[in-house]
Amino acid sequence: MKIIPPMTKSTPFKFSTVSGFFLQDEPDTDPSTFDYSKSNFGLILRDNASLNTQWKKFIQDIQELNNLGGGSVQYKVLFLGRHGEGIHNVAEKRYGTKAWDEHWSLLDGDEYGSWVDAHLTEVGRTQAQTAHDTWASQFENGIPSPQSYYVSPLHRTCETAQITFQGLRMPLTKPFKPLIKELVRETLGEHTCDRRSKASEIKAEFPEYQFEAGFSEDDLLWDPKIREKNSDRDERFAKLLNDIFATDENVVLSLTAHSGAITSILEVVGHRPFPLQTGAVIPVVVQAERR
Repeated sequence: MKIIPPMTKSTPFKFSTVSGFFLQDEPDTDPSTFDYSKSNFGLILRDNASLNTQWKKFIQDIQELNNLGGGSVQYKVLFLGRHGEGIHNVAEKRYGTKAWDEHWSLLDGDEYGSWVDAHLTEVGRTQAQTAHDTWASQFENGIPSPQSYYVSPLHRTCETAQITFQGLRMPLTKPFKPLIKELVRETLGEHTCDRRSKASEIKAEFPEYQFEAGFSEDDLLWDPKIREKNSDRDERFAKLLNDIFATDENVVLSLTAHSGAITSILEVVGHRPFPLQTGAVIPVVVQAERR
């Protein structure tokens, strides 16, 4: 195992990635062609033992790392899932990224429909179903089940998480009741696809979801005139990870988020850049050391 140097700024925790467990950690794994659903989420197979045995060995290794950490250092496994294809993703392809960023993303929609708090397309729902099927097959192979579920409040992430996890037979875990956290959102500002719905509207559509304390009825973070810088987004996700590592005692966590969000998480924990296709999932083993 190799600890990759952290990229986070001054925070209560210093984060780093523990590589050597997943193919996505390896520099010769090409993100543009890698398929998590056909590679056991990328688990590196170490011997001729059964996959079930190898997943058990993986979680034993994580438990051993936590035992050795002695409380001042902790380790968690983050399964980072990007939402399936959204209406806004289709629109960006239609107009091109330049025209999308400079004009169309600032509007509420076009002749094909609205992309405010963009919903999934049928392709996006199919991609989420692929994630569901992948989890189902890996549960049979002994993968450790998520113990906590975090999700962005945007509709496309809420629906992706719902399709992905509802109805699965999850061994040794709590029922699927994700916690909506404001900081898990996509890059803030300007793009109307990233403006969230009212809390009451989210609750009406996803009644089984829980909200973090202090979650506001209206979207207080989205600004129609200011787009969040990548460096500011990184700081936001450093804050999110510090909150999660300080308050959640569970070890295996699922976060259903966005392209920019996952880019920032990987940056904060010192993981190599690994752009995800819509609907894809990347697992990361994270070390957090108290400063």
